[in-house]
Amino acid sequence: MIEVEKLTRVFRTYKKPPGFWAGVRGLFHREFEELAAAKDISFSIAEGEFVGFLGPNGAGKTTTLKMLAGLIHPTSGHARVAGYDPVKRENAYRRLFALVLGQKNQLWWDLPAQESFLLLRHIYGLPADQYQSTLDELVDLLGVRGKLGTMVRELSLGERMKMELIAALLHRPRVLFLDEPTIGLDVVSQKAVRGFLRDYNRRYRTTILLTSHYMADIQELCDRVIVIDKGRKIYDGALARLESAGGRKKIVRFRPLTTPFPGLNGLGGGKVVETDDGEIVLTVPSAEIVALTGRILAAGPVADITISDVPLEDVIAELFGRTDTPALSAPVSPA
Repeated sequence: MIEVEKLTRVFRTYKKPPGFWAGVRGLFHREFEELAAAKDISFSIAEGEFVGFLGPNGAGKTTTLKMLAGLIHPTSGHARVAGYDPVKRENAYRRLFALVLGQKNQLWWDLPAQESFLLLRHIYGLPADQYQSTLDELVDLLGVRGKLGTMVRELSLGERMKMELIAALLHRPRVLFLDEPTIGLDVVSQKAVRGFLRDYNRRYRTTILLTSHYMADIQELCDRVIVIDKGRKIYDGALARLESAGGRKKIVRFRPLTTPFPGLNGLGGGKVVETDDGEIVLTVPSAEIVALTGRILAAGPVADITISDVPLEDVIAELFGRTDTPALSAPVSPA
């Protein structure tokens, strides 16, 4: 469904020194710098896949989505979505996909959402019966029927995002690009949006590419992730593989009954942290867990002790900082 080959986008920006006279000089002589937001990115996504697109701020995620949507032209490389070239922005292609930007609105701010939906119906040329049945289904799935007549500016953030999703899906797109759709939402709204997207993907086999800084979104929705950093792809493969990389280390938390805890320096481990409430946290290789817990219990009395996996957020953060790690640095294509 999506084929991307060596996609690159370079932005040329004016570099202005501070001060009035520097601005005057800039009228006659300007210095520019080039920033590659995406560098030789290549991947392919099959029909019906739900893929997570991860990276820190400024990594190039949104730029890549905008190139796939035809909003930005690549400097080099090319992409094909359902056989179409996004650069050409053909009407047939624009009817095939939808782009939802979590920080931008497509609905009219001072009108009820249902008015914007009617406008979209005419833009896409949807038959009245098809439009109404699709709208009824989406409204009921997201539970916002009672808010259709409310001004968009008077809706809560979660309600607005649900309306944005309805607007994007009215024409039944085959491809859906989601750029942080749950940003700023409360836990209940995040869960509702995730549940809706999961069910919608399974029901209609819509191909979805999702960017999010909430790891819960990725873990609940995506089996595969693409990770980019500084414009370059550094990982493409199963989410389970990233999670298993975190399983190579464990986090041990225990609360001693006496302070200071005797023999703390001799416990070993790559990282030892004492929290304000007296809890001690250690990050150690999984192979050393049995020996470590034995040393802790032998060193002194403890009130409780727990062992957990390293959070996926920490695994990915380490991946950004250590792209030379053999197990993860080489881009891996799914089988």
